[in-house]
Amino acid sequence: MRRHIPGLGTDNTVPETAVEGTFLVRVDSAEYRYASRKPFFVIKFELIQPKLPRHSHLVGRIYCTPRAIWKFNWFLRDFGYDADLLSSEQIDDKALVGLVGIVRTSRRISAGRAFLNLEAFAPQSEWAFLSSTGDTSEIESEGRNDV
Repeated sequence: MRRHIPGLGTDNTVPETAVEGTFLVRVDSAEYRYASRKPFFVIKFELIQPKLPRHSHLVGRIYCTPRAIWKFNWFLRDFGYDADLLSSEQIDDKALVGLVGIVRTSRRISAGRAFLNLEAFAPQSEWAFLSSTGDTSEIESEGRNDV
């Protein structure tokens, strides 16, 4: 059986092998995935700044294991997630959509596959400072030099 899936043929996500830098982003979607040993959220970020020539989204994972929960908490706080829901230890997938903040990314290669690593987060209010000191020039020049 053949299925038509709109957008499948377009390259609208940044390949994990090409992304490293600091970005101002908006959460486009968030989906919880249960894995018996490592439950995680798949977060799709819409790039706000810097604008990349051919790409508009980043997709990464944030794990929810007891050992990694600090990073998820850091993401929620810096992106301005509802404090009442956070204090009651509740995550509403729909409440995540639209949150804006800063993410620093790098690549990680594991078993021959490249993954996007979400290294750090910051509130949107710090973008003016971080964008002037951040290392986004490498990414922008990579996009312009593609043939």
